Amino acid sequence: MNAVANLANLTSLNDERLLIQAAQSDPIRFAELYESNFNRVYAFVARRVKDREEAQDVTADVFHQALRNLGGFQWRGVPFAAWLLRIAANALADRWQRAARSVEVPAEDGQIENEAGMAETAEVERRAMLFQLVDRLPSDQRLVVVRRFVEQKSIREIAQELGRSEGAVKQLQFRALETLREQVRKSDE
Repeated sequence: MNAVANLANLTSLNDERLLIQAAQSDPIRFAELYESNFNRVYAFVARRVKDREEAQDVTADVFHQALRNLGGFQWRGVPFAAWLLRIAANALADRWQRAARSVEVPAEDGQIENEAGMAETAEVERRAMLFQLVDRLPSDQRLVVVRRFVEQKSIREIAQELGRSEGAVKQLQFRALETLREQVRKSDE
């Protein structure tokens, strides 16, 4: 069964690669990529923003940016959705950073609200930094982190998708988390 799943995954990736190449030649073909990836990108964004309208805006921005930059996309054997989710993570990080810079605390609201606003700003900045650090991970580690913690997939599902053992996926996850911990620790110093 594992060989069948791997073959189906390879066929799916090959079909996706051909679809990307077609969209790079003819932007009208991007609609097929949009249709097949919209729900995943929207769900990723919706879990991270405060309301539906903002989720729709960010998702639209992601696909506009993807279409604009499609000519520079290079196939690396990783699902196209991973590229879209990276764009989404960066778009969210940018929004959070802009929001953090524009947060104003009225003088009459006092110390408690000021501390809450500072804590919220710190959390937004920390998340934005984490998205950027995940982006810098080696591609295999980044893919495992996104599948595991963003898409909430099990180790078994990821292993089947990547055609690797569960132990190999656990090792990739461990290395990625260790790298992220070290980078966060360094940035906190």
